[in-house]
Amino acid sequence: MTDIHDLTRKLQRQSDSKIIMYVGDGLGGLPLEPGGKTELETASTPHLDELAKRSSLGRSIPVLPGIAPGSGPGHLGLFGYDPLKYDIGRGVLEALGIDFDLGPNDVAIRGNFCTIDGDGNISDRRAGRIGSDIGAKLCEKLDTIEIPGVEVFVHHVKEYRLVIVFRQEGLGGDVDDTDPQRTGVPPLAPHGNDEASAKTAEVCAEFLRQAAEVLKDDAPANLLTMRGIAKMPPIPRFEEVYGTKAAAIAVYPMYRGLARLVGMDILDAGQTLDDQMACLEKHWNDYDFFFVHFKYTDSTGEDGNFDAKVQRTEELDSAIPKMNALKPDVLIVTGDHSTPAKMKAHSGHAVPTLLASDICRFDGSQTFGESACRVGELGQFEAKYLMLYALAHAGRLEKYGA
Repeated sequence: MTDIHDLTRKLQRQSDSKIIMYVGDGLGGLPLEPGGKTELETASTPHLDELAKRSSLGRSIPVLPGIAPGSGPGHLGLFGYDPLKYDIGRGVLEALGIDFDLGPNDVAIRGNFCTIDGDGNISDRRAGRIGSDIGAKLCEKLDTIEIPGVEVFVHHVKEYRLVIVFRQEGLGGDVDDTDPQRTGVPPLAPHGNDEASAKTAEVCAEFLRQAAEVLKDDAPANLLTMRGIAKMPPIPRFEEVYGTKAAAIAVYPMYRGLARLVGMDILDAGQTLDDQMACLEKHWNDYDFFFVHFKYTDSTGEDGNFDAKVQRTEELDSAIPKMNALKPDVLIVTGDHSTPAKMKAHSGHAVPTLLASDICRFDGSQTFGESACRVGELGQFEAKYLMLYALAHAGRLEKYGA
């Protein structure tokens, strides 16, 4: 089967058209009761609903039907990278997101501060979502840890999140997470899945042993879990495979890291959605493709807070007029995965997707929500094909074949 990127390289057509991909993280949801409305359908979204009237709607499958993806695979699919082919560790994404220059001997790890009770079990996987001021100070303490023969780097990311990098020749990047993804049980022991990764697992275990001593008096953040233990992989550049100059406008480091991984320029997005829109307007003439990320539809879903996710969805909607004012040739609104508040987690449900363009086939939709997307023109498709829709509707693909 022809690789998608081989095809897009051959079919690239130069154009001055503009594409915005607006990603509401974890956008898809579920009704609390059978027959009810999802968070997106409950929210007042007049701008998205109006946009839906001149759009094609559908539902994207981030990885495969039923598979609940992490944010990394979810976004890579949206960018047109097969998430089964490009399995990128979250540690790499977090490190890139804070501008850490990863080398060939580096193993990067996403850390979460957590709370350990008197029995050694995890009582809170996010340490009460401690503030960044506390998290930064704890990272300074952890950065004093020394392991013979290994360079150790500890950097704060945001709130309870941190990045740990081990630098030593011969380390592998295939180590299982230590986060059991639930409370009431102890952290898992790091386990390497090949000889080089077993060596990394030993380094992880020693770091965690010392971290327990360093953090013993810092409850609720009295330990950390390790996730996405990985090395930097080779991956094609976005501009090379699509012929578009791309920029990312994302607040959270991980999503900036995802964009940097594929070669997008990372713009100063500020801290608020208004800041992001100001950034978009400022740089409108500098790029062809803009990835705009909105985090909070995901975090409220993970908290199990249906009403808060509804409120954040309404905030997501509020930015649409500012995007429309720039007259993009293609405006896509979608999510990297579904995070139903009912489940308090990422899920394998298809993700509502909207594509607005003057040359799209309008499907008569009056609103943007899961039910409308179920019968929309785009149907149900794998997310890795979304970039083909984007390029085609932006006039950036030549005809295939004679």
